[in-house]
Amino acid sequence: MSAPAGDDPAWSAAAKAALARFDARLARRYDAGAPADRLICLRARAVDAQVRAAWRRCFPENTPPIPAPLALFAVGGYGRGELFPHSDIDLLVVAEPAAQRASEAALARFVALLWDAGLEASHAVRSLAQCTESAADLTVLTALIEARPLCAPAAVTDALGDAVGPARVWPPEAFFEAKCEEQRRRHARFGDTSDNLEPNLKDGPGGLRDLHQLGWLALRSFGVHTLDRLIALGRLGPDEAAALERERRALCRLRYGLHLVAGRREERLRFDYQKLLAERLGYADGEGALGVEKMMQVFYRSAAVVRRIGDRLLQRFEEHFEGVAVPEPIDAEFERRGGWLAARTAGWLARDPAHMFALFAAWAADPSLRGLHSQTARELAQELPRIPAYTDASPALREAFLRLLRGPQPVKTLERMARSGVLGRWIPAFQRVSGRMQFNLFHVFTVDQHTLAVLRNLDGFASGDADPRFSIAHHVWPSLRKPELLLLAGLFHDIGKGRGGDHSELGAVDARAFCEAMALSEADTALVEWLVRRHLLMSVTAQKQDITDPGVIHRFAAEVADRQRLDYLYLLTCADIAGTSPKLWNSWKDRLLADLHAAARLALRRGLGQPVAAAERIAENRDAARALLSAGGYDDDAIAFMFSRMPEENFLRSRPDQIAWQAAALHNARAGEPVAAARAMPGRDGRDGLDVLVHMPDQDGLFAAIVIALDRLGMSVLQARVLDGPDGTIFDTFHVLPAEQRTAPEPTRLATSLARALSGDLARMLPARRSQPQHLRHFRVPPQLDFAEIAGGTRIGLICTDRPGLLADVARVLREHHLRVHDARIATFGERAEDLLLVSDEHNHPLAPERRDALRDALLAALDGEQQR
Repeated sequence: MSAPAGDDPAWSAAAKAALARFDARLARRYDAGAPADRLICLRARAVDAQVRAAWRRCFPENTPPIPAPLALFAVGGYGRGELFPHSDIDLLVVAEPAAQRASEAALARFVALLWDAGLEASHAVRSLAQCTESAADLTVLTALIEARPLCAPAAVTDALGDAVGPARVWPPEAFFEAKCEEQRRRHARFGDTSDNLEPNLKDGPGGLRDLHQLGWLALRSFGVHTLDRLIALGRLGPDEAAALERERRALCRLRYGLHLVAGRREERLRFDYQKLLAERLGYADGEGALGVEKMMQVFYRSAAVVRRIGDRLLQRFEEHFEGVAVPEPIDAEFERRGGWLAARTAGWLARDPAHMFALFAAWAADPSLRGLHSQTARELAQELPRIPAYTDASPALREAFLRLLRGPQPVKTLERMARSGVLGRWIPAFQRVSGRMQFNLFHVFTVDQHTLAVLRNLDGFASGDADPRFSIAHHVWPSLRKPELLLLAGLFHDIGKGRGGDHSELGAVDARAFCEAMALSEADTALVEWLVRRHLLMSVTAQKQDITDPGVIHRFAAEVADRQRLDYLYLLTCADIAGTSPKLWNSWKDRLLADLHAAARLALRRGLGQPVAAAERIAENRDAARALLSAGGYDDDAIAFMFSRMPEENFLRSRPDQIAWQAAALHNARAGEPVAAARAMPGRDGRDGLDVLVHMPDQDGLFAAIVIALDRLGMSVLQARVLDGPDGTIFDTFHVLPAEQRTAPEPTRLATSLARALSGDLARMLPARRSQPQHLRHFRVPPQLDFAEIAGGTRIGLICTDRPGLLADVARVLREHHLRVHDARIATFGERAEDLLLVSDEHNHPLAPERRDALRDALLAALDGEQQR
């Protein structure tokens, strides 16, 4: 007889308390260092006891009126006997239709007992025939093949195995193909990379789900329940099995801790939890690396190993179904097997380390190859410890590496060497940055993956195909004397990260040592070393300085010194910025770098002893803009009138196409009439940014009003140039970016809305109040301010946490202090904003010390107060 239902609340409360005490003990054991893979088994056993007890309260002996016994199974991860602190508890009740109908009330009571005990169980009730039918769904079958009896007769357990066995549903080969396709789709959801800033420990590439997948395939294909059983079948090496088990334990420890710090079922290692988990696991901050970065490196390296060995094992499953391919000799050492590159004999690498680079050369020579044969890849992995670093290698081996850089598919070869672990052995400094993340929003990839992305961008430039994202890169690439030197610079440019100190300087030292060991000439060595040391020069100059200033161009050209360096640096800079984050590169940066390249090239051609004079640049730009306007149908009188409304400095600071567009915007406006105009970049739809012009009578606080209006219209200011026009007017130009990247406002509508906003009471305009985006709340940059007196006023350097409306709030403070803004350059690096503003007092003089101190206090109060909100 079943237990009285009236006692159920007391039973559930007692069960819930017992589980809570047990979970607390497990958490203490976890913090003491107990293996998480052991803890998840213990938790499954504890839950088993409560589930069985609840079942027996409701079905003591499956006695009448139930016409036939019911059987209870754990399925899914619970079926494997693995329960993390907040894992799903999936149950299957096997019963024939009559028993299902007779037991509905008892089953409802059973599920209620579990939920009241804090066990959020999901369950399905099926007959054996229904199990077969539902197993047509691959997800259902995957859960059912791991069914574990909790309260079930052996006969029902055997019958369930038959009902979902390969003879009835999903034969092994079909199951294999379907699960591989399922994995490809799953990986695609995460960009097919493990190196996401907030990786999914369970479902992401290289996560626990990939290990489960191998187990399911082993079970369905060979009937073995653990991967180590594949060793005896010759499908998995002992070293591979040991590596997979090691990484499974590492991933389990991370996932168990994630559930604890999140306090709920959570599989994505979000920024909210990364620092908390790192602290709980005992990772401490050190020189050059935060504790959280050390923890994340453990994950990225584990995921890389799981993917590498998993790919080999999937290939062996495929061979099992397709049969061994007939070898096709390539040369004395290598052959094709079913489209895979394979060594012809075992021990090929142990006999001669030079075969390592011969393998990659053969791979690069045949683009049709599917990859390395699993046995060859395994032998390569086994022999990794014997692969010498370049410092210990023979001259012949060093020359073989250089031939790879100069041969076909050099970037693909470097990627393959990196994935297989060879590159990290050959260049130990690369191994140190493998899987190394940087805890910020600017670098969205690990250092090694960012490096490979930079190399892929360089490879795109080398293809000769025009890429609309890079306006001149495909024209510059053919000028390179030795392209392999640029690949070396790309390989080493960030290799010094994580050691403390300036990574550019550290990387330059490594680059020189490598080039000298490779016996490169002094000229080539010096070029690579300089590129690594100064790889940020062009980016910083373009984004933080006024590249329309002849003095800025002259100083930049003097540092670059020659045309070859300029071309190499330009291509490396483009590849570096675009390889840092998919969202970082845009047409504005493309235009900045292309303009800087063109201006520096001209300066170098003229000779550094003959810098371009401002008057000469003004005349050149004026003539070029006049030609564009004439071609557009404007006569000389109209052009002269339009030019008369522009400040002379605009002809120095703007490009000819900008001047012509600005002039056309002024053509139909009467003198003194406010003008607001906007345009998308030529050939663009506006999502990469818009140019905005405002020309109207000057008044106090006008710059702040314009910035606030643009902010309210959903536009972020990247650059602002504030000039005094004739007759008491302003002539302000902005480059703005839509805050919502998916949509861009139509330029005419934006200009109309801006003009309407500026026609009201400007003094009453206030920035919009927005909450800080969730992802920024974990990255606080303490506000920093720097003041410098320069010609034309006071330059303010501002560093702080980026957020919506930042410039609008800064402009409001400047307005309150009655300051004039002459120039603004806005640079954002992930969560970090680095802005430069040129301001003056009402008389266009630099700020007096007392006004500067008052402004500093007001800006810091505004920025710090906003960050604390």
